[in-house]
Amino acid sequence: MQRTTPRLWDISPPVGAGSPVFPGDTPFASTWVARISPGCPVNVSTLTLSPHTGAHADAPLHYDDAGAAAGALSLEPYLGPCRVIHAIGARPLIALHHLAHALDDLPPRVLVRCYERAPQDHFDPALPAFEAAAVEALADLGVLLIGIDSASVDPADSKTLPSHQVLRRRGLRVLENLVLDAVSEGDYELIALPLRLVQADASPVRAVLRAWR
Repeated sequence: MQRTTPRLWDISPPVGAGSPVFPGDTPFASTWVARISPGCPVNVSTLTLSPHTGAHADAPLHYDDAGAAAGALSLEPYLGPCRVIHAIGARPLIALHHLAHALDDLPPRVLVRCYERAPQDHFDPALPAFEAAAVEALADLGVLLIGIDSASVDPADSKTLPSHQVLRRRGLRVLENLVLDAVSEGDYELIALPLRLVQADASPVRAVLRAWR
């Protein structure tokens, strides 16, 4: 009997020169330390990047001086059943009513698609973000992790970060900069594990969805 491999959706943007970052953040760069040659058997590169480049998991340290670093995060929130909900065009803030059509029997992870096509080659200063009350309501429904296809769960110019503060207070985890362009609404298995970076305020992830049975 032939075994079939579950379908995968890669929801991580490519990371390289020109990957968008928040204004003032560290851009991606790569240089060669060694190249294959008669005296060297390998290529070795050095990477410089913000941990917020591409698909990433914010650690509590990002918005709380006393918060845990990326390397101390439990992996449980980043692995398991999730629901993709479409709120395409909801701006400037995603409110609970944009999600209400898909909240029955909610799994503990929710990813929200806001863009028709997520920007992968430029930073969007008018990025869609979450209304803090919507994050609070998702926490009340038992959600452990929220994800979004924009660069932040708060507006780009926010100085108070109300949605991040709900994450802090309620112990939620977050994924940002996902690419959900090809993902239909529905339930999936999320796999998006942060690296064990013991001093970092965030970690890049290779986020994928797998068909959920």
